[in-house]
Amino acid sequence: MSRSEELFKEALNVIPGGVNSPVRAFGSIGGAPRFIRNADGAYLYDEDGNQYVDFIGSWGPMILGHGRKEVLEAVLDACKRGLSFGAATQAEVEMAKLVCGLVPSIEMVRMVNSGTEAVMSAIRTARGYTRRDKILKFAGCYHGHSDGLLVKAGSGAMTSGIPDSLGVPAGITRDTLTASYNSLEDVRSHFNQCGEEIAAVIVEPVAANMGVVPPKPGFLEGLRELCDAYGALLIFDEVITGFRLGIDGAQGLYQITPDLTVFGKIIGGGMPVGAYGGRREIMELVAPSGGVYQAGTLSGNPVAMAAGIAQLTLLKERPEYYGALNQKAGRFFGRIQEIVADAGLPYQVNHVGSLGCLFFADGAVTDYPSAKSSNTKAFAAYCNDMIAHGVYLAPSQFEAMFLSIAHTDEILDAVLEIIGNYFTG
Repeated sequence: MSRSEELFKEALNVIPGGVNSPVRAFGSIGGAPRFIRNADGAYLYDEDGNQYVDFIGSWGPMILGHGRKEVLEAVLDACKRGLSFGAATQAEVEMAKLVCGLVPSIEMVRMVNSGTEAVMSAIRTARGYTRRDKILKFAGCYHGHSDGLLVKAGSGAMTSGIPDSLGVPAGITRDTLTASYNSLEDVRSHFNQCGEEIAAVIVEPVAANMGVVPPKPGFLEGLRELCDAYGALLIFDEVITGFRLGIDGAQGLYQITPDLTVFGKIIGGGMPVGAYGGRREIMELVAPSGGVYQAGTLSGNPVAMAAGIAQLTLLKERPEYYGALNQKAGRFFGRIQEIVADAGLPYQVNHVGSLGCLFFADGAVTDYPSAKSSNTKAFAAYCNDMIAHGVYLAPSQFEAMFLSIAHTDEILDAVLEIIGNYFTG
């Protein structure tokens, strides 16, 4: 029995399902999850000493790779000064100025501790600003595990086959409307029925929690127009896309200006952190300036702020990183598509920048139903083979692959050879 199997057996007795987040579970592919001991660059190392090329990257934030010297030094220096104060710090101001300077749509920003908390707070702010109750989201888009948004959610909810959650009262989801991703007609229908009651539309500008599903041309533009027409706010959930698709995220890539934006762990270099921000007139409603209450003892934690400042500053000062990363990713994902096509398989590769996904599906994947049509058994066999050959993928068909600048061409070519051997022998 491996050390990972031993640890998993122990964990099952003291942690629900043996993991502290469902997306770490191997239930959909079988076996015990790997327990990771350390990471460096593009690699993970488990408790048995096995090395893996990492395509999870802590679910996105490790865009610079693991153990980046500048980030680690900033964290260690901050730790020496104290782990948490429960009081204001200079680092919070520096981080807020940095985010506001990098993302044109954000004039004020509030730090929180997770993407879930950021989304929950942004929605409360949108309701407070518009004095409306209804929120429109999209099937397959995951916005954290707050009660009102666990309706046809993506990510781990798709993998487990339970799109909704026990313990969520029906009354809480009464004001949550769900539309089909990439369908402006569906969104327009909701607005036609109750547009004056919709406070906000929240969307992943690139859906990345049902695999990776890019927006169709005109989709995001149409959301902006509908929100403007009905006085609703447009919220971009950039927990995954923010500072990954570019220094100004998906909104910069697609040239759409949301009213509010939500960020996650990438702004903390992988530390537990989140943030939400937007126009000044909206954000000034947040307490203590206004009547929308939100608080957090560890919000703006000095260690997380130090990591985030170091990472975002590097990305700001080295804009060539994005060009190089996106070029590598384009070649990598394009080659995977060629491999499955050469093998005579109908599988689909979707990618936007350094986010990508191989769908074991027979046709184009553009929304929740087409993503759900994937052959999860075929994916499970593939995923297990990849992990056995030292390629660490998320144990779910419905998660993204994340590349970092630490993934060299040599590393990616070696992975492509492994993938090629799997499909063509």
